Amino acid sequence: MEDLSPKPGDLEPIETVSRDEIEALQLERLKWSVRHAYENVPFYREKYDAAKVHPDDLKELSDLAKFPLTTKQDLRDNYPFGMFAVPREQVVRVHASSGTTGKPTVVGYTKADIATWAGLMARAFRSAGLRAGDILHNAYGYGLFTGGLGAHYGAEELGMTVIPVSGGMTSRQVALINDFRPDGIAVTPSYMLAILDEFRNQGLDPRESSLKVGVFGAEPWTNAMRAEIEEAFDMHAVDLYGLSEIIGPGVACECVETKDGLHIFEDHFLPEIIDPESGDVLADGESGELVFTSLTKEAFPIIRYRTRDLTRLLPGTARSFRRMEKVTGRDDDMMIIRGVNVFPTQIEEQLLKVEGLSPHFQLELGREGRMDTLTILAEALPEAAGEEARAEMAAALKRRVKDMVGITTEVRVGEPESIPRSMGKAVRIIDKRPKD
Repeated sequence: MEDLSPKPGDLEPIETVSRDEIEALQLERLKWSVRHAYENVPFYREKYDAAKVHPDDLKELSDLAKFPLTTKQDLRDNYPFGMFAVPREQVVRVHASSGTTGKPTVVGYTKADIATWAGLMARAFRSAGLRAGDILHNAYGYGLFTGGLGAHYGAEELGMTVIPVSGGMTSRQVALINDFRPDGIAVTPSYMLAILDEFRNQGLDPRESSLKVGVFGAEPWTNAMRAEIEEAFDMHAVDLYGLSEIIGPGVACECVETKDGLHIFEDHFLPEIIDPESGDVLADGESGELVFTSLTKEAFPIIRYRTRDLTRLLPGTARSFRRMEKVTGRDDDMMIIRGVNVFPTQIEEQLLKVEGLSPHFQLELGREGRMDTLTILAEALPEAAGEEARAEMAAALKRRVKDMVGITTEVRVGEPESIPRSMGKAVRIIDKRPKD
């Protein structure tokens, strides 16, 4: 693989300053962000007043732990625009994450927020080894999902030529890579494997492609998958992290010269690691749930947001910013199947619409080759227990999940009472994937 280490002048000054300078900037911006949220978002004002904390209590960074945590449910409770800190007329764009109960989490951006986001994604692409004048094949989805437009604006900010392909139509993806000869590709890692399969189906050698960098995010992926992609394409595979609630992609990114964890862009986001059960802040180096506070966002400040991602914070290496270890799991029940976020409640919603099915079900995660699979284990009601009826119900549920959730699953409908019952919380997910 080509050596893409940064040259003199490639880095922004903030990426190489001392920790003291970073923390001084963080404290200044933190005081502004918390006050901005308190004064302009009723949710924060009411929550902080109830907890008897005030923006004036922020004297040092550690004081942030005095403030309550924010959850995804808080965002849903204020759907759609209740978390905005500026008049709606100043919001130039809205994005949203997929919702499990029909209500997504909605985020907004001012013109300045969009500029900040573009700058952060430009920084991420530079960290990954891409430069002005390079061509980017952007296969992230466009729309309410933040991935496509986030990567697009960042690449343009860096001075790259953007090919806005979006997702799907894999044969066309391969054709455009061969015809336009991009230097980089932005895509989910699982979809990159589908692109790899299409190269091979067409009898093409992926190592002969023009790609030198892949920037992969939107789902957890293993170092084993990185090694396979890098070997197959003779290119660098770099991890990118973000959430729509924080800003979108561009919260943290690996540096191509080290690939040893994602450097968090700490001039704009303050990370914490907490114990998922107690909520107590843990020391750097300890594993727990990642929590973020935005430092510069105008339309949608987010204070101590629980990401549900499990990781730990580590010292900086290639940059002064601290690193977060690669995220490989979450502390909730969200599954990611071929790049699609899936919750058990989404499956349950469709299952309950198929006449003859019991409400009891389990979800079995497996792996075929490199790709994760999902099998829905359901059961028939006594009055619909015949073999032919169970086959029809399985086909109906498979169609509904494909149409409404967007994934292809296997469905097995068993005899009545074939799904184990639990006296406590139902065991919905059975993970049979091999441990990497």
